[in-house]
Amino acid sequence: MTDRIHDLIDHAAQTSPDAPALLDAGASVSYADHAAATRALADLLAREGLRPGDRLLVVAENGRMAATLIFAASRLGAVSVPVNARMTGAELARIEAHATPRLVVYTAGVSPDAAAHAGAAPVLDTPAGTLALRPGAAPAQGGATPDTAVILYTTGTTGDPKGVMLTHGNLIFGGRTSATLRGMRPSDRIYGVLPVTHVFGLASMLMAATSVGACIQFAPRFAPDALYKALLDGVTVFPGVPQMHALLMAHVARQGIDRLKDVPLRYVSSGAAPLDPAWKRKAEDFYGLPLQNGYGMTETTAGICATTNALGDPDISVGPALPGVEIRLDTAQGGDDPAIGEVLTRGPHVMAGYYRNEAETARVLQDGWMRTGDLGRIEGDRLHIVGRAKELIIRGGFNVYPPEVEAALNDHPEVIQCAVVGRQVEGDEEILAFVQCADPDALDLDGLRAFAAARLAPYKRPTRIVAATALPAAPTGKLLKHKMIAAFADRLGG
Repeated sequence: MTDRIHDLIDHAAQTSPDAPALLDAGASVSYADHAAATRALADLLAREGLRPGDRLLVVAENGRMAATLIFAASRLGAVSVPVNARMTGAELARIEAHATPRLVVYTAGVSPDAAAHAGAAPVLDTPAGTLALRPGAAPAQGGATPDTAVILYTTGTTGDPKGVMLTHGNLIFGGRTSATLRGMRPSDRIYGVLPVTHVFGLASMLMAATSVGACIQFAPRFAPDALYKALLDGVTVFPGVPQMHALLMAHVARQGIDRLKDVPLRYVSSGAAPLDPAWKRKAEDFYGLPLQNGYGMTETTAGICATTNALGDPDISVGPALPGVEIRLDTAQGGDDPAIGEVLTRGPHVMAGYYRNEAETARVLQDGWMRTGDLGRIEGDRLHIVGRAKELIIRGGFNVYPPEVEAALNDHPEVIQCAVVGRQVEGDEEILAFVQCADPDALDLDGLRAFAAARLAPYKRPTRIVAATALPAAPTGKLLKHKMIAAFADRLGG
C-alpha cells in the first residue's frame, strides 16, 4: 500500500532494484541505491533536528540531490518546501519568513546559485552528493495538515507569498494519473528539465516516473543542444513548455534539419501555456508525434485536463477532465457570454489549502470545489481556456504574477506607478511593463532594468519597458491593464 511519496521509491526498489532511477550528470543511479540514499539522508536530517511536521526549505536546481531531499523529508514525516535556487535573496527571505523551516538546505554541489545563497553554511557530503545546511527560523507551530508532503510557494495576485499545501495523496494521485496519461512504463527515460521546485516538474515528471519505476534524465537548466543530444541518446518521453519546443526547433534548423528522425521519442507534451494552431502543426511536423496539451496549476497538483489527441488533430483545447477529476463553470463570473465562466474543479488533485492563510483558503475552496480564477468554455467534453482572471503570466513554464513585478519596479525612485501585463509570442508569453514617470526621456531604462534584476529572478524580469507620463486609467485612478497594449501599440511594434 502506498501512503507516502517515499513508498513509491521503496516499491520500485523492491520490484526492480537494479533498474535505473536517475541519470544525473552522466551517472546512473539504480532504484536500490536511490532508496538507500533517501534513507541515509533522512538519518542525517534527523540528526540535525528535523522532526515530523517540520518544514525543510530546499534551495535547489534539478538533480539527484533535489529529488533525494524531497523523498528523505517524506521518510521523516516532515514537509519539504522546494524553491528555485535562481530566485533572488530577497525572494528567498520572504519565503523563509513565512515557511519558518527547521532546516534550510542548498544543493550547493551542483548549483552555483544554491552555493551562492548558502554562503558560509556548513557543507556536508552525502550518498546523493554535497549539500550545505543551516538552521532555519524557529518553526511556527501548526498550519500544515498532517498529511502535507510538500509546500510550493506562489506569489499570488496580492504579491505576497502563498504556500500551496500538497498532500501525499495529491502527489501520488497526480503522479499516477500523469503516468497513465502518457502510457509510461519502466523502460522509459523521461527528460527531466522541468524544475522539481515547481508543480509541473514535481508531479507530472518526478512523481509520475517514480510511480512506474521509470528513469529520469535530469537537466538542471534548459539548453536546446543538451535536449537534442538527449533525444538522440535515448529519451522516450519529453514533457515541456512551448518555449522549450520552439528553441529546440530553432537549434536543429540551424543545422539544416527540419524534423527529428530515428529517435526513440514516443511522447511529447506542451503545458503551462496556450497553444497556437499554426505553431502546434509546426511542432508536430518536427517531432512526427502528436503534441499533447494540458491544463492545471500548483493548487491542483498540476493536472485538471489533458489531451490524448491523434497526430494532426487540430484541437487546441486543454482536453477533457482527467480521470477522477471534475470540472464545471460558474457562468456568473463569465461576463456577457453565457458559455464562458470561471473554471471550478474538485477531486483528489485539489490542494489541502494555503499554509497559514485560512482566509485565502476559504476564498478559493468552496463547497468542495476549487475556484481556479481562470475563464473557460466547455465544448463537448473539452475545456477551452479563454482568459486568466488572475492576470497570471506564464513565461518559459514559470508562473509570473504581475503584482510582484510591479512592486519591484515601483520601488524605483523615479517610477510613479506601473502596470505589468503578458502578451503572447510564438511558443511563450512576454512580460510588458508600462511605467509612469515624470520625464520618460530622462528615465534611464537600462538602470531601471538593473534595478529590477536585483529584485527579481530572471524569468520574472520585463521583456519590454515602456515609459510614459500617464497610463490609461479609470476615473477612480485604477489602471486599465486591458488597454495598455493598444494604447502603446506604436511603441511596441504592433
